[in-house]
Amino acid sequence: MEFIKPGTKIDFLGIRRFAFGFSGLVIAASIISIILHGGLNYGIDFAGGTLVQVKFSQPTQVEAIKENLASIGLDRSLVQRFGERGENEYLIRVEKSVSDLGGLSGQIEATLREAYGKDGVEVRRTEMVGPKVGEDLRKKGILAIVYALIGILIYITWRFESFIFALGAVVALAHDVMITVGAFSIANKEFTLPIVAAILTIIGYSLNDTIVVYDRIRENRRRMRRESFAKVINASINETLSRTLLTSFTTLIVVVVLFIYGGGVIHDFAFALMVGVLVGTYSSIFVASPIILTWQQRK
Repeated sequence: MEFIKPGTKIDFLGIRRFAFGFSGLVIAASIISIILHGGLNYGIDFAGGTLVQVKFSQPTQVEAIKENLASIGLDRSLVQRFGERGENEYLIRVEKSVSDLGGLSGQIEATLREAYGKDGVEVRRTEMVGPKVGEDLRKKGILAIVYALIGILIYITWRFESFIFALGAVVALAHDVMITVGAFSIANKEFTLPIVAAILTIIGYSLNDTIVVYDRIRENRRRMRRESFAKVINASINETLSRTLLTSFTTLIVVVVLFIYGGGVIHDFAFALMVGVLVGTYSSIFVASPIILTWQQRK
């Protein structure tokens, strides 16, 4: 099956400066968003504290929940809707250390049941993470991504016997990671450990697309020795374009279904994958290979 008929001759490298400019704008918007928000919106995994998921039998509002929590000194807690609007589920996040967590979920449950009735509230989940544990998890999450990129740099340098190929791949992967993280900041979604797992998955997915293009470039360099390097890269991207788009399209179908019907537990994970698949497909065409040509020309 072919998504695009063979023989296409799209000049991808001809618009690489526009692609670089577009990527730069998106990355700049991501960085500005993170600065304006005072950093990422870390979840309990990284920030520490207590997280209580509650379900109400009747519709209610965030403001009403906060008013009821004010009686036990938790009026500054972060309350946000969880899942679909009709499910009446909310997440209550309290930033307190482990020493302060004793009976906290019980106090929240008792207070809300007093306001909404005994059968009007159900505590469905309680998570507790200390601030030191959260900081340690945050550092390990960052190191996991950095080590993955370093390992990929070494592997591609060895595989293709060229540091330039490795540099193009790692820059493209860093590009994907920055835009995905920026999307979470712009959407003001929680950044948790499952999102780090999603980012590592995105790195693997995007790298697979990039290596397919790189393999074709290596084959075509032997076959098209009289052609310029730019023509070799353009031909390689066009030849693998159908495979790249078809793989991305089928993967995206699954991720979108998870995003819509997967429920609140994996909603953010699916959102990260959805952004990552789109950005990874774009970078394998407009970032990874054009960087090789740009680097070689300047060199």
